[in-house]
Amino acid sequence: MKVEDETLIKFTNMDVINYFGKVKLSKKIKKIGMMAFFGCTKLKKITIPSSVTKIGTCAFKDCTSLTEIEIPEGVTKIGKNVFCNCTSLTKITIPNSVTEIDDCAFEDCTSLTKIVIPEGVTKIGYCAFCNCTSLTKITIPNSVTEI
Repeated sequence: MKVEDETLIKFTNMDVINYFGKVKLSKKIKKIGMMAFFGCTKLKKITIPSSVTKIGTCAFKDCTSLTEIEIPEGVTKIGKNVFCNCTSLTKITIPNSVTEIDDCAFEDCTSLTKIVIPEGVTKIGYCAFCNCTSLTKITIPNSVTEI
């Protein structure tokens, strides 16, 4: 694991993911950097500590075995392509602290069936849920002013 200034830059211990399929991050991590888990196709589950306040662009892109994720309270933005092409993702918990879901955040999450966007989100970016072909229910609060 490569960490600089409390930011996870790149998860490098692929043996852990390949064997166990899951990762529990240290509470010392405050940010998950851009592309930190990009292409970790064997990652099924990740425990993100409440200390994390930022998840970088493409952080979990192409994690095709990831089935569920709980974003901790304190994260305010789900960035561009963060969960793009997480084709096994069926459950996502978005905390009340999130105010923005950026472009393509959940694009191609073809197993996602429902999503509840919490009150307080004001912006849903371009193509945030494009090609989510199994999505049958989405709850959008009145606080959203831009889609």
